[in-house]
Amino acid sequence: MRKNKIRVALLFVASLFALQVANGQGCMEASSEGVNIAGYLQPQWEYAQTTDGGNSNSFTFNRARLGVLGNIPYDISYYLMVDFSRFKPGSPYVLDAFITYNRFDWLNASVGQFKSPLSLEQNTACQSLHTVYRSKVVNELAAPQRDLGVMLSGKLMDARINYYIAFMNDYKMGFKDENKEKSLKSRLTFSPIEQLQVGGSFAYGMTGPESDNTKTRLGGELQLTLGNFLLQGEYLWGDDTGDYTTGGGCDGTPIEYHTGGVTRNGYFVQAMYMTEWSIQPVLKYEAYDSDVSIDNNTETVLTYGMNYFMNDWTRLQLNYRYRAEGDDEVPNDQFVIQAQVIF
Repeated sequence: MRKNKIRVALLFVASLFALQVANGQGCMEASSEGVNIAGYLQPQWEYAQTTDGGNSNSFTFNRARLGVLGNIPYDISYYLMVDFSRFKPGSPYVLDAFITYNRFDWLNASVGQFKSPLSLEQNTACQSLHTVYRSKVVNELAAPQRDLGVMLSGKLMDARINYYIAFMNDYKMGFKDENKEKSLKSRLTFSPIEQLQVGGSFAYGMTGPESDNTKTRLGGELQLTLGNFLLQGEYLWGDDTGDYTTGGGCDGTPIEYHTGGVTRNGYFVQAMYMTEWSIQPVLKYEAYDSDVSIDNNTETVLTYGMNYFMNDWTRLQLNYRYRAEGDDEVPNDQFVIQAQVIF
């Protein structure tokens, strides 16, 4: 029994460590100087209702990623990650490619393509997500998930404060900007006590070729850890003037362009508990309003999940997603089983 408790504690600490690593630009860290090869596989099976009353049933790869990363004396690190899943539009493609000067804990400088410093869930590594899919509000309002630019980041007050400030294209991943302006994207987290982290995100910039296409993003987040219990919540608000886009998040949904401004918002709350059997039940509720000027159009998803950690590198996730669409609900619930191995 004592060995089981120790094992559970180690797994829980490892999951939290992975979350903290994800608060940087990359999803993994180099273990030594020189070239490190890293990656992960996420094969899955998905059963989903379809709006015509039928269903879909398929084996897929959510992610199949391979990369090289490492440290160069002195104070330089590099990170390159490619996604090979053919189930994502445009695969294979370069996901991350950046160089970081990291001599000081209080000031790192990165340049290249990396995650936008917006949102708690967006900056949680894909292999450390507590549910199979990210929330729709994060995919929509924090997109593009990855962007080209330069970022300053660091830790203050013994890592109680973490900050990220980036100037980025704010355009499709891997493409040149459409305009001369750059978008400001930022995130700040603060831990007044070890068990609690609160934070916020802010972004403002111009998108597309027209000068009146601007977007503003505001977000707030909270994370509470009590022993093996973890609670997370996040709210995002976005205002777009002129033209705007939807899609393009981590789920691989193609970007769609729309004419006219819009204000959107949403949130998620999730709770989980790591048991002594390395099984972690998860309950998550999310809501997304695609246009606050329209009544009764909020999309909600209630996820019943279970994570089973076979060891530090392998886990199995089971999710049932009950989906509802305001006054116009359609049959589109999902059941997903995903296996994961990290190497």
